Amino acid sequence: MRFIGRRQENFFHVCSSCRLGCCKGARPPITLNRRKVIEEYLRGNGIKIDNPFTETGYTFPREDAEGYCVFYKKQTKECLIQDVKPETCVAGPVTFDINVKTGKIEWCLKKDEVCPLAGLLFKNKESLRRHLQSARKEIFTLVRELEPEALRTVLRIEEPETFKIGEEGIEESVLKKC
Repeated sequence: MRFIGRRQENFFHVCSSCRLGCCKGARPPITLNRRKVIEEYLRGNGIKIDNPFTETGYTFPREDAEGYCVFYKKQTKECLIQDVKPETCVAGPVTFDINVKTGKIEWCLKKDEVCPLAGLLFKNKESLRRHLQSARKEIFTLVRELEPEALRTVLRIEEPETFKIGEEGIEESVLKKC
């Protein structure tokens, strides 16, 4: 499984100057497929991290003693697995919820006080449109591939620092997992 092509526009100029730390306590969900891709990437790049994943209701990257993702390099504020990072990390600051009553996936954006990138995207509608297009692809992959219990666990996580920016229908197979 070799990774080909970029999955995300490079917002590193914003992210590297951020002091808020979305890589702390984030716990992005990892599907079985994404886990395999990350493990292969680590091996292929000679990156050694003992037990990089934790499982409690769903799989996510293990955190260090300070609560940061084990793939986060604090010195450079870069992700060690940038090219293959979890779907929600690529999608961020766009997040999601699934409304079973309406049968729709709801797209949310983090508030700019918790993510400067969100503020920049919100001010530039074309950048937000392009990023949302990429985020949708990543999140649809995630919700289709997550096991039902993992998806239900993820959906129980509250995200009060977000606001809804849109919604759309989602296939019945995903709704049945909720």
